[in-house]
Amino acid sequence: MGTAILFGTLLAKRIGADLRLIERHEAPDAGQFGSVLATHGIDFPHPIDCVFSSWGTGASVPTFDRDLFLTTSWWTTKATRMAVAPQKIIYLLQEDERMFYPRGDERLRCEEVLAAQDLQFVVNSEMLLRHFAEGNEPLPHVARQGCWFNPAFPADHYYDDPESRKRRTKKNFLFYARPNNLRNLYWRGLETISAVIEEGILNPDDWSFIFIGRDLKPISLPGRVCPTMRENLPWSEYAALIREIDVGLSLIDTPHPSYPPLDLAASGAVVVTNTCGLKQSLAGHSENIVCVDPTVDGLKYGIRQAVAIASNEPLCASNYARNAIMRDWSLAFEPALQRCAALVT
Repeated sequence: MGTAILFGTLLAKRIGADLRLIERHEAPDAGQFGSVLATHGIDFPHPIDCVFSSWGTGASVPTFDRDLFLTTSWWTTKATRMAVAPQKIIYLLQEDERMFYPRGDERLRCEEVLAAQDLQFVVNSEMLLRHFAEGNEPLPHVARQGCWFNPAFPADHYYDDPESRKRRTKKNFLFYARPNNLRNLYWRGLETISAVIEEGILNPDDWSFIFIGRDLKPISLPGRVCPTMRENLPWSEYAALIREIDVGLSLIDTPHPSYPPLDLAASGAVVVTNTCGLKQSLAGHSENIVCVDPTVDGLKYGIRQAVAIASNEPLCASNYARNAIMRDWSLAFEPALQRCAALVT
C-alpha cells in the first residue's frame, strides 16, 4: 500500500488533481497516509478525501469525467472496471497475482483481469515486467500496455551504520517471517535456519536472531535459540531495525525481487533470497544480495556466503558502495508518471 500512496500522490501533484483514497476492507486512516508521505519527504498541500466503500454495503463513490483510478489488485481492478471506463484505470501491478492461488476459481478470475487488453499497467520492477513478457505463462500485453519502475529506498532511512555494528558484541541475523503468506516460504526458512545453527554456520554465541513480519508466535530453534519477534512496526522503526542487521534471509516464491532484500542491502546488510523463474540474480541491484536455489542446501550455501561477506568488512563496504538501488521515489517513478499524466492531456 505504501508504494501506491507514493505513486498516487505524485501523480495527483503532476496533473494538478485532488486526491481521494478509497478503501474496500477497512476505514481509511488519513493519519497513516500522511505518515507515509512524511517519512518519504513528499508533501501534498490539499485535503485528502477518504472513502470507505466496503464490499456490498459501503458508500457509493461518485465519479467525474477527468477522474483517474489507481487500482492495486485484480479484485479492486475488477470492481472498478464494472463502474468506469477501462481507459480511466491505471493498474499498479506489484506481483503476478495469479501465483497467490492454487488452480481454481480465484486464479481464473485473476487471470481474466490480467488478460484485459484495455487496461494501462504500471509494473513494480523491471524484473516483474520481464516475467510477464517472457516468463512462464506470459501475458505480453502487460509489457506492451505498461511501463515499469524499480522501487526506491531513501538514504534518510536506509543507510549503512558501520559504527553501530562495531559497538555490538553479537552480529544480528534477521528472518523475514510471514507464516500465513505462503509465498514467503516460512517453513523452508525455519528448516534452513535450524540447519545453519546445527551445523555451526550461525553460532548462537556470536549471533542474535530476529524474526520480523506478521502473525508471529514464539518458537524455539536448535540450541534453545528463541528469536526476538518484531511485527507491525511503524516505518521509521522498521528502517531503524534494518540498519542493525548484518545478515538477512528473505524468501518469496515469486519472480518479484520483493522489498525486504532491497531494504537490507540498502542499509548495509548482506541478504540471502531465492531464485524463481527469471529471477536468478539481484546483483544488478546490489552484490550484497545472494540469490540461490530455494532448497535447504542452496539456502545454507547462500547463508554461508553471506556470513563470509559480512565478516569481510572491506568486501562488504565495497559491494555496498557499488549498489545500484534507487534512492529517490520521484526519480524512480518519473517515466511512469509521464506516461500516466499523458492519459489526461
